Amino acid sequence: MQTIYLAGPEVFLPNAVEIGERLKKCCRDYGFAGNFPLDNVIVGSSPSEISLKIREANQKMIQASDIVIANLSPFRGPEPDSGTVWEVGFAEGLGKTVVAYSNDRRSLKERTQAMLHLGDKIVDDEGMHLEDFGLSHNLMFAHKIIASTFEACLQALRR
Repeated sequence: MQTIYLAGPEVFLPNAVEIGERLKKCCRDYGFAGNFPLDNVIVGSSPSEISLKIREANQKMIQASDIVIANLSPFRGPEPDSGTVWEVGFAEGLGKTVVAYSNDRRSLKERTQAMLHLGDKIVDDEGMHLEDFGLSHNLMFAHKIIASTFEACLQALRR
């Protein structure tokens, strides 16, 4: 049975463990085994030590998985969670199959203009130009977004 690392900002939700169990059950329903980051048991004596152990444990979990499904929905702004984006790049570097979903498929330019209240300006308040390739996300990973939901990614993988 192929294993899937479940990358995304769900780990920050108050009911993260419950969400992880639901995602793993969905994986089982489609014939996969899901690995959720909070499956790792982390113990440390300081925030710094704990953060390093989380990073190492998640890296090992990605290395042990066959596939990564990433939630690249906007997180605290127009872009996805930076940790999830890092995990996508790490997995791709390892040659893993990576697919992603986003609940907001507007173009990155349109979403950024709306979320930052820029109107139709193509430059943000700091003078930085908005990426405008007509893609829903940054060009470095937009091609990985194949669906709007987690389950749709599983359906695509099963095909």
